Amino acid sequence: MSKSNKAISELRKEYKLGRLSASTLKENPIALFRQWFDEALEAELPEPNAMTVATVDSEGRPSQRIVLLKDLSDEGFVFYTNLGSRKAQDLAKNPKVSLHFPWYIMERQVRVNGIAEALSRKEVAKYFFSRPNDSQIGAWASKQSQPISTRELLVSQFMQMKEKFSEGKVPLPDFWGGFRVKPDEIEFWQGGEHRLHDRFEYTKAADGSWQTQRLMP
Repeated sequence: MSKSNKAISELRKEYKLGRLSASTLKENPIALFRQWFDEALEAELPEPNAMTVATVDSEGRPSQRIVLLKDLSDEGFVFYTNLGSRKAQDLAKNPKVSLHFPWYIMERQVRVNGIAEALSRKEVAKYFFSRPNDSQIGAWASKQSQPISTRELLVSQFMQMKEKFSEGKVPLPDFWGGFRVKPDEIEFWQGGEHRLHDRFEYTKAADGSWQTQRLMP
């Protein structure tokens, strides 16, 4: 066994920062998520709204990437993207999606399963025009997920768009949009000693209520 493999196998720690019990759960998992998110903010975690978005393509191959959560309500979790991107193309064929929030510094993680629904153009425009000007231009400069030969070419495309829109408002691209992931399953994971982690899974019932169960680690 190489030294590097040996070092990896020996990496371990005990999780002692907290516990999660049935008595501390909330009726609505979004309320518990908000509580955990606020605690992540207070702990000054780097980019606490960063989440993994997992999709499946038409051939059944899974794909993951990290994007930023940009809105949250009882309706679901919102993110924005180029509609020509790999994730958007996957969701057009299969809207089932999984999200993951890796708050490992707090020994916590949250997993969300649900259905992604496209946002209205009104919702997309509201967010797009709240972005910094250069971020708006960046959306025009990049054909997300498409090959490009060099970074210099990408920067050149950005500068061309910056010049094009230098004297007016940057318009909303018709190829840029967003999705709301409407959850039907949310799991909260809190690390525990001896690998006896606390896991609680919320599952949405047909009547819209949430049922909970503890899962073994």
